[in-house]
Amino acid sequence: MGKVISKIKKLPISDDEICERYESVTTPMINDVLRAKGLLYQTLPNTIVPIKDGMKACGIAFTIKGSKNLDVADEMEQRAMMLESITKNSICVWDTSGDDESAQWGEIMTMAAKRRGCRGAVVDGGVRDTDKVLEQNFPVFCRYRSSNGMLGRFRMINYQKPIMIGNTHIDPGDIICCDIDGCIVVPRDMAYDVLCEAEQILKNEVHIKDMVNDGMKAIDVVKNGGYF
Repeated sequence: MGKVISKIKKLPISDDEICERYESVTTPMINDVLRAKGLLYQTLPNTIVPIKDGMKACGIAFTIKGSKNLDVADEMEQRAMMLESITKNSICVWDTSGDDESAQWGEIMTMAAKRRGCRGAVVDGGVRDTDKVLEQNFPVFCRYRSSNGMLGRFRMINYQKPIMIGNTHIDPGDIICCDIDGCIVVPRDMAYDVLCEAEQILKNEVHIKDMVNDGMKAIDVVKNGGYF
């Protein structure tokens, strides 16, 4: 259990800047760029939704893998080691092996993650202490809510290793963006280029909206480089 040995690729801009700039675009814009590059399976299952409407989170994938397990030996110590390994600007991403019973995220874990500079959590499983998590203004996207804690039901296997959620492969260091339209994964190797292209879409859409607002016919909008 522990961090990956291979070094995460350095991006042309700082982690702070890439996270902030990704937050200025939307998941549909990012999706359109990835589709044009032939990447059609970068969205996480649409059953993963925010615990409150309006939540948005963009950050660097800190991956966690776990599964159903009754063993409790050293479980809390392993969990603490994981929390202390969380890096600034990360998004904790939980691959739960399809668990449908336990809450992998809660109030105290939110507190610990925030102290490490974490920007949010994506859990292919459950959350509990939901009201206390909401009070901390911390974005969490998950499949369900449950009072069931992990201890004696589920345990972490490892962290900062490649994981799979749905049809989407996630490596530590990939960019994760989540908003009202779901969660999407941008491979780190192309993260900067995808960002720049998504920002261009944002600029283009301002012009397209102006054409529509000015009463231009749909066919003429398309002739002038617009789309719907």
